Amino acid sequence: MQIFATFEHSTNIELAISELEQKGIDDLYAVPLDNRTEERKLFDTIHRSDGVSLSQTGLFLAVIFSTIGASRGFVLDWGPIYWGLIGAFFGFVLGFSFDFFVQKRVRKKQRVLRGKASEVIVIVECEESQKEQVERILWNHFALGVAVTA
Repeated sequence: MQIFATFEHSTNIELAISELEQKGIDDLYAVPLDNRTEERKLFDTIHRSDGVSLSQTGLFLAVIFSTIGASRGFVLDWGPIYWGLIGAFFGFVLGFSFDFFVQKRVRKKQRVLRGKASEVIVIVECEESQKEQVERILWNHFALGVAVTA
């Protein structure tokens, strides 16, 4: 029977492995995962999307600013159509710039501050009778997740 567990990179892994070895379980394998080295792309393609839209706020502000521009355009020289288009352009640029700044600067800092390091996968090969004991040891040492396969 194989038991898989994931841990954050910490001393809890060593404590769990040493306790399992003390219980007579020597068939252990720990694999550290690598961190991503390249930055995420901000602009989506047709084949890949991360669910973050840079144009959503821009389109919202474009509607608001074009409405205001068109209504004020009735008393201004160029008329409501030109002022509506100017307002839409200005609103879209303002919203797009805001979303771009938030995604590029603020979210990047939040990812760095969170400090989530790569995880470690621990694979334990044990007997059916040791399953409960191994699971309890892994959970007691702050495993992020545990899976059992027969």
